[in-house]
Amino acid sequence: MDRKEALQKLVSGNERYINETCKIGDISPEIRKDTTENGQHPFAIVITCSDARVIPEAIFSCGIGELFVIRVAGNVIDNHQLGSVEYAADHLGVKLVMVLGHTHCGAVDAAINHDPAGYIRFLTDEIKEAIGDEKDPFKASCLNVRRSISRIESSLAIQKDEAEGLAVVGAIYDIETGRVDIIDGEAL
Repeated sequence: MDRKEALQKLVSGNERYINETCKIGDISPEIRKDTTENGQHPFAIVITCSDARVIPEAIFSCGIGELFVIRVAGNVIDNHQLGSVEYAADHLGVKLVMVLGHTHCGAVDAAINHDPAGYIRFLTDEIKEAIGDEKDPFKASCLNVRRSISRIESSLAIQKDEAEGLAVVGAIYDIETGRVDIIDGEAL
């Protein structure tokens, strides 16, 4: 599946999600057996927040084996997440990477309004780098997504993959409406 088809599949899956009450993709015993025997073949990599209200498989109406999901509070990118993106792009042949931020993000709020201690500071420091002096939570979430895209695209392996058809896009999930809006990325 190419990047245009992958993005269209995410967009149409999100439309189904907005209008459904409890349907997600295929999680049947048959698909579990198939992916066990034949491996995973995700069509998209989704890097998103650990927030319990953000469930990529549900948001995009996807089932087992369709998405390669990387979750970390604030959808920030460090070497571990970047290695996971490179793995899915290089070894699984995925042609679309989506960095999915969301509204009402606690990590973004912590970066704007608090000075946390402990390991949380690793997250908020990265987000503060992304947002600078921005105080509007939505704009800050968008800036944070763009920073993560920049970190992904700094990888030489990803640059090679982009030359071979990989696309990296940014999006924001509205936790109230369920809608995903594409905010950044090359025109597909």
